Amino acid sequence: MLARSCLRSTRAVGAVRNGAVNTTKRAASSSTSSADAATPFRLNMAGSAATAVAIGSIAWYYHLYGHELHAMTPAEEGLHPTQYPWVHTQWTKTFDHQALRRGFQVYREVCSSCHSLSRIPYRALVGVTHTVDEAKAMAEENEYDTEPNDQGEIEKRPGKLSDYLPSPYKNDEAARAANNGALPPDLSLIVKARHGGCNYIFNLLTGYPDEPPAGAHVQEGLNFNPYFPGTGIAMARVLFNELVEYEDGTPASTSQMAKDVVEFLNWAAEPEMDQRKKMGLKTLAITSALFALSVWVKRYKWTPIKTRKILYNPPPVTRHH
Repeated sequence: MLARSCLRSTRAVGAVRNGAVNTTKRAASSSTSSADAATPFRLNMAGSAATAVAIGSIAWYYHLYGHELHAMTPAEEGLHPTQYPWVHTQWTKTFDHQALRRGFQVYREVCSSCHSLSRIPYRALVGVTHTVDEAKAMAEENEYDTEPNDQGEIEKRPGKLSDYLPSPYKNDEAARAANNGALPPDLSLIVKARHGGCNYIFNLLTGYPDEPPAGAHVQEGLNFNPYFPGTGIAMARVLFNELVEYEDGTPASTSQMAKDVVEFLNWAAEPEMDQRKKMGLKTLAITSALFALSVWVKRYKWTPIKTRKILYNPPPVTRHH
């Protein structure tokens, strides 16, 4: 009797143990499945929140610093220039070299009497606006200082392609004395140095009215131009119809001359623009190919990991009799 009761109790304990083990397995499997189901949702929520934060940060930064600041009144900053569709500003476009040649002619015959172009050598014009022989001939029209000789004397020599375009004045003091105290700026980087760039300079050159509008007060010795900050500029109107005679027969209207000289000044400010655009397109092509390759490599490396299935086989339960 005692043996039978012990056997019954042992079987009961085994059944309880088996039941507890099965229950534990079901609970663990249900909790694991619920955790697996909740994990992608949490990851998606975290990714969406991070994306929203990033977009909000970019929008906030652009709101504070992404736009240009302007003065409160046109008198402080000048009338905002009209925007024009300059072809050379497009990604895959270059300068109109006929316009550059005409623009250099306008600078040489009109602008060079007051403004310098000190950062441009004659050799930079070769292949852009003029041939080698033409650039040499223009350089030889000017005289430049030589190195001091044995007696310390400096002689003059004809210009060479390596020389820079000459300044109309010996120094800034001479320039101010010839312009009633105003210093004509150097035009080498004028497009980059002025708010509005090409549009500002074009509107400035073509924006002189025949008479100042009613109520406009201009100081003596200044000229009214609504695009110049303060509306009073020392430079008078310099471009008039048929002021120059273009070699290619293009009608030399005021707007045409302004457009040509502005495009030339834009080239003078960034003569490396064509090389920069070519390098930019090459960089975009190479980085796009590398990005596509990296995406493929990432999918190739991570696909076995992301698609694997882990199956848990618990060890068999040993029953004790």
